[in-house]
Amino acid sequence: MTASIQSRIAPFIAADVGGTHVRISLVAADGDGGAPQVLAYSKFRCSDYASLGDILAEFIASLGRHPVSVAVIASAGYPLADGTVITNNLPWPLSPRELRERFGLDAVHLINDFEAVANAVNQLGSSEVLQLCGPAQAAPGPLLVLGPGTGLGAAVWIPTGRRGVVLATEAGQAALAVGTELEMQLLQHMLGQRSHVPIEHALSGPGLLNLYQALCALRGTDPVHAQPDAVTAAALDGGEPLARQALEVFCGLLGGVVGDLALVYGVQGVYLAGGILPRIAGFLAGSSFRERFLDKGPMRPALERVPVRLVEHGQLGVLGAACWYLDQAVPR
Repeated sequence: MTASIQSRIAPFIAADVGGTHVRISLVAADGDGGAPQVLAYSKFRCSDYASLGDILAEFIASLGRHPVSVAVIASAGYPLADGTVITNNLPWPLSPRELRERFGLDAVHLINDFEAVANAVNQLGSSEVLQLCGPAQAAPGPLLVLGPGTGLGAAVWIPTGRRGVVLATEAGQAALAVGTELEMQLLQHMLGQRSHVPIEHALSGPGLLNLYQALCALRGTDPVHAQPDAVTAAALDGGEPLARQALEVFCGLLGGVVGDLALVYGVQGVYLAGGILPRIAGFLAGSSFRERFLDKGPMRPALERVPVRLVEHGQLGVLGAACWYLDQAVPR
């Protein structure tokens, strides 16, 4: 990027808005390629604030002499053309128009959170990923980025010359498919409570709790834990067999879903990002995840050529939102 182009891209806000946390940065363009440079970064818990506007107000006040005119928001959910968002996972409504008017911004851009993450995967270094299976080097082609958090997000990065394009998806709302007798029993239990069981009803933080509670119901015992973090902690320290079994089911289902999506989108690599996965990385690596990922009949040899990596980068959504904006602002 030439100095003249760089000088006309003022520092802007890039935010990653999830159901549990909001991560916000002040970002500038840096270097000849226009890579994002984080000037300031903060993380907020959604439940501590009445709206995203209140979080932005606190962050903007902390910037002091850094006025901003543009905000790019990566949000869980499905952005509509009128600026509203279809989502089950945010604690309050999100309106770009209201944010623009409240803070006097020239523009507020809204993109899907995993669309943002997919825009950032090429920014990752080898020290920021954990190889779960497959070869060290991916063949050229599309990449799947997926992650269970408050919900389940997924996007596909498709190479098109230097930039690439991103296909945002709502894969988390597709119907859950199962592959074992126990999973069938758990799905039948869930179908007794709702007519549609989406993937994220099992593969998310709340989904892990759903699996645990369904297991307790099948075993005729009362749940000991009421929060996903408590189930995870009990599973990792071996404190309760049903918690551990719930996490084992979670990892197996995740492998099956990732394998299905890899085939659906014809990807050559997979990145698992964000949410609870970094915390359970060791458990995941030793689980049935890999075998379930590969267990796709005659397509097993094809999936054996697909590397699956766990991303360990807390600011990936913010960087992705910044990369998306810079790709729009800088001609290539």
